[in-house]
Amino acid sequence: MKAAVYYENGGPEVFRVEDVPLPTCAPDGVLIKVSSISIEGGDQISRETVPPVNTPHIVGYQCAGEILEVGSEVRDRLVGQRVVCIVSWGSHAEYVAAPAAMTWPLPPSLNIDIASAVPVAFATANECLFTVGNLQKGQSVLIHGGSGALGLAAIQMAVHAGASVFTTSSDDAKLERLKSYGPVVTINNVRENFVEAIRAQTGGVGIDLVVDSIAGKTLPLSVATLKFGGRAIFVGVSGRDLEGFDPFALWPNCTSLHGVYMPRAFEADYVRNHAVVADCLDKVARGELKVDIDRVFSLSDVVPAYEYLQSRKGFGRVLLRP
Repeated sequence: MKAAVYYENGGPEVFRVEDVPLPTCAPDGVLIKVSSISIEGGDQISRETVPPVNTPHIVGYQCAGEILEVGSEVRDRLVGQRVVCIVSWGSHAEYVAAPAAMTWPLPPSLNIDIASAVPVAFATANECLFTVGNLQKGQSVLIHGGSGALGLAAIQMAVHAGASVFTTSSDDAKLERLKSYGPVVTINNVRENFVEAIRAQTGGVGIDLVVDSIAGKTLPLSVATLKFGGRAIFVGVSGRDLEGFDPFALWPNCTSLHGVYMPRAFEADYVRNHAVVADCLDKVARGELKVDIDRVFSLSDVVPAYEYLQSRKGFGRVLLRP
């Protein structure tokens, strides 16, 4: 089969499209013919910094397609069934072997490209906002990186929950598009000081919750936007800034900082999180939640696809198609 592989960490240029052996279906797994691959933020971080599990290494942890083979121990999946899956690695290929437990059958009406982009973004948004963030109707939330997949999912879920939503981006055109998702206060975090903007918008009180996927120097500023007893959620390092956080920043206003790492959350609370993804797939199929697909590249164009992602020009998801 064809796969996008690399042999060492680096920029998009390390990718090669090569013939590799077909993966083997495990007794508790399924073999999937891949139709659509969602490029996740973690895929970029892995390629840049995480030593390959093996070489050639096939990166990628989310894709959708049709089941070709079912393992001998699996009773609830069928050959021919359309599913979306999460894997540890290997999605950037024509075929992927996945644990059956980490697959989700698709609602009949759901487009497979759209489905390929749902699980990680929406499950993470749910974990940040509600499971850990305890966001309630009438409260306020700041969501950084609003035009990314996690940001778009979190904005919609927070609006539907009746929260007051603030979001940041460095691009005015993207901020304008974000207003179509509901009553969202937008802040250009390059041109504006978002701490001062939040304070001005809230009469100096601050907000209840921050979802911070940037980290580094941004994290203490996020904490500075919180009202007394507010919560900050650290969920990613999209800024690639690994500057440490001084916990003293939490002390003066009795605020808190929580980490969210979805691979561990799925591991520790599988039943609940698997149900969350299934519910989100149903809501997307019914039009209650929306997935924005920015561009679709051929798998053979994996290098320009990742270069486009790094340009930060996109709005929503970038997909690969084998």
